[in-house]
Amino acid sequence: MEQPPFRLHRRSFEPTRVVSEDELEAIHRASLEVLRDVGVDVLDPNARQLLATAGAKVDSDSERVRFDPALVEERIATAPSEFTLHARNPAHSVRIGGDHVVFTAVGSPPNVSDAIGGRRTGNNADFQNLVRLSQHLNAVQIHGGYPVEPADIHASVRHLHATYDLVTLSDKTPNAYSLGVDRNRDCLEMIRIARQVSDDQLSDEPSVTTVINTSSPLRLDLPMCQGIIEYAARGQVLIITPFTLAGAMAPVTIAGAVTQQNAEALAGITLSQIVRPGAPVIYGGFTSNVDMRSGSPAFGTPEFMQAAMIGGQLARRYRLPYRSSNVNAANAVDAQAGYESVFSLWGAIMGGANLVYHGAGWLEGGLRASYEKMVVDADLIQMVSAFLQPLIVDDASLALEAIADVGPGGHFFGTQHTQDRYRNAFHSPMISDWRNFESWEEAGSPTANSKAAALVPVLLGEYEEPSLDGAVRAELDEFLQRRVAEGGVATDY
Repeated sequence: MEQPPFRLHRRSFEPTRVVSEDELEAIHRASLEVLRDVGVDVLDPNARQLLATAGAKVDSDSERVRFDPALVEERIATAPSEFTLHARNPAHSVRIGGDHVVFTAVGSPPNVSDAIGGRRTGNNADFQNLVRLSQHLNAVQIHGGYPVEPADIHASVRHLHATYDLVTLSDKTPNAYSLGVDRNRDCLEMIRIARQVSDDQLSDEPSVTTVINTSSPLRLDLPMCQGIIEYAARGQVLIITPFTLAGAMAPVTIAGAVTQQNAEALAGITLSQIVRPGAPVIYGGFTSNVDMRSGSPAFGTPEFMQAAMIGGQLARRYRLPYRSSNVNAANAVDAQAGYESVFSLWGAIMGGANLVYHGAGWLEGGLRASYEKMVVDADLIQMVSAFLQPLIVDDASLALEAIADVGPGGHFFGTQHTQDRYRNAFHSPMISDWRNFESWEEAGSPTANSKAAALVPVLLGEYEEPSLDGAVRAELDEFLQRRVAEGGVATDY
């Protein structure tokens, strides 16, 4: 397949504001009031000790921590507004923050589907194939977690096999889960080996991301606290992302839900900067609403779009990179999946997101990774990429000479102005079909889903495993085999 090349995206226009500066300040002040007066339950004793030493108020008879507003504002000011995320292949390193825009593949669904096998529980074979597809699709710039959970690998060693696959089948930046200290350290060591850098260099060069989800409302659990401490101490990227669903785990109003989101995000960011001032951190927004009739999460809604844009305004106020998502609640690769994804992407791009999570492949409210949706989304991302390119207005692009040559009633197909530019003038889609009805019907009436299904094996067939020095692979193999033989990490099952 002919794809647009892997490229870095820049936003050439100002993000959209959906609330006034006074309203934004009201949300900020309300968030600080929540942190001061209500507080956050912090379930890790080490995290509570760090916060207490820095000046937070920790209840002696509970896990509740209350934050003085001055402490929060002082600490979050030390986080960098922009940084480089280093890939094993330097050509795939990306810049996070400022006007940069980066897209990930889907992350963390428990199930997977394709047109041939239908919906099934996540497994290692599909995990590996989705990593291959993410590597081959130039629209995907970094990994956003496990593209599907490889549930057929025991949880004690799953992180070892998954990280090994991410750093060998792909040379784009991986994501690792914050599910305990030992898993964190294993993943960091494998990424260090893959990049062939020292511990000190890894700590100075962010090379992996991890998502920290608060347990809304207002709770930081043990593995999330441990993730903040471990990754901040090693200078790796924390994406602090409250999962606030308006009407369920947050107030039903968008203003109230975003206030709670902001309080939870600021608590996590504050802890990261207490651990290591200047540790790279991304402000994550994931506020949406629920269907109040069923209680099911809804995505790609007007409310999600509003929250995404307000989250971007808050991140810019704090001079922090911002994460949003391409999400939908559709159960099939259909019109609903398309329009909800477009709404989500529009909220992310116009809201100033620097990192768009779940950029390709998310389906069923995050419960399923879809091969076909990944291909459709890759096409959609390339359309967004074309939209992000600066609009050139100069003497040549104004085309006054061509307009004069054609004159009234002519056409521009054969003009030299068109011939010189047409190959690079417009986005060439993999999925969209711009034939007339008759030729489309003669071709078998292909739909977007059927075209995507046909492209999946083609793209996987084109995949080439990125080169990896034999000695590096041997070192990774040795580490993997040793840690598996040791039993990996302790689990309760």
